Amino acid sequence: MSSFKDLRIVDNFYQTSSFIPMPTVCVSTVNPDGSLNIGSYSLCFPYYIAGKGRYAMLLECRNTSNTAMNLLRRGKCALNFITDDRESFKEAVRLGFPGPSEEKMPDLKFKMEDGITDPSDPNRPQVISSAYQVFECTWDSSLEDAYKFKAEDIDDGHPGPYNNFNGITSKYGAHFILKIDKILMKEKYYNAIINGVTKNDFPPVPVDYGYRDSTNFWYTQFPRFKKPIPEPIPEAKEVDITSIRYAANRCDDTIKFTDEALQNFIKVPRPFLKAALNGCVQWAKENNVTLITDEHVKIINDKRSQEKKK
Repeated sequence: MSSFKDLRIVDNFYQTSSFIPMPTVCVSTVNPDGSLNIGSYSLCFPYYIAGKGRYAMLLECRNTSNTAMNLLRRGKCALNFITDDRESFKEAVRLGFPGPSEEKMPDLKFKMEDGITDPSDPNRPQVISSAYQVFECTWDSSLEDAYKFKAEDIDDGHPGPYNNFNGITSKYGAHFILKIDKILMKEKYYNAIINGVTKNDFPPVPVDYGYRDSTNFWYTQFPRFKKPIPEPIPEAKEVDITSIRYAANRCDDTIKFTDEALQNFIKVPRPFLKAALNGCVQWAKENNVTLITDEHVKIINDKRSQEKKK
C-alpha cells in the first residue's frame, strides 16, 4: 500500500494542492497615463539560459492584471527581487492583491529609483531601491506572433484564439517571455559574485511556499528556514452597490438582479466581479430564471462549494 494519498488536481494547483518553493518578485511596469504600477508574482522563472544568444525569464500572470495590460501596451518591465524582511513581504502581498493601480499605488511603501538600461525611455519603469537585484526586461512579442494581442481586446478575459507559450494563452491566462536587458545588482552582492561568494555573501531571499489559503500567504526567511510565517491577505474593499448594479445591468439584456442579490458581491475584487456576475447569469439561463434574488445567489454559491469538494 502506498504511503501517499491521491490529492485531486484543481485550478491553480500550485496554490491549492501543493507546496512549491518559489521566488517573490515585484514586477514594475508603466501604466497608460505614465504612472508606475507594481504587481507581485511568484510564477517567474528562468527560460532561456544558454545557447540562444539572449537570456530570458518567463512570467505567468492573469491577462486582466495591470501588469499584463501594461506589458501588452509597452513591452517593458523590471523584475525586482526583494529581501525577506517582514515589511517588504507585507508590501509585496498588498501589491499582489487584485485591484486598480490607482487604488494601490498611492500607498506604496517601496522607495523607487531610475534603472540603468535607458532611464529616458518612457516605457521603462523605475526599480525598487531596496531590491538586492533587478532584471530590466523587454517582452519578446515576436515569438509565436504574440504582438497580435492587444490590451483593448481584454474585458472579462480574452475571447481567443490563444497562443501556446507566449502572449495570451487562455481566457484568463498570459505568458510573457521577457528578454533580460540588464541585471542590476547591489554592490555587496556584485562584489561577492566577482570576487568569489562565501557562505556569508548570500542575500536574504524570501521563499514563498506556493500554497495559500483564503487568509494567508506563507513564506520563510533566509537563512533561518524555521517555521513558515503567515502574511494575511488584505481584506477586499467593499465596492459601491451602484457600480455593481451598473456591471450587472451590462451582463445580459434579459437577466436582472435584485439589490439584495447584488449585496453578495460588494467584497468581490473588481477584476473578478464581471466573471462572478456572468456565472450567475449563466445559472439563471440554465434554470429559466429572469430575476436573480439573494436566495438564488446562495443556491449558486452552495453549488460552487459542492463542486469544489468533489
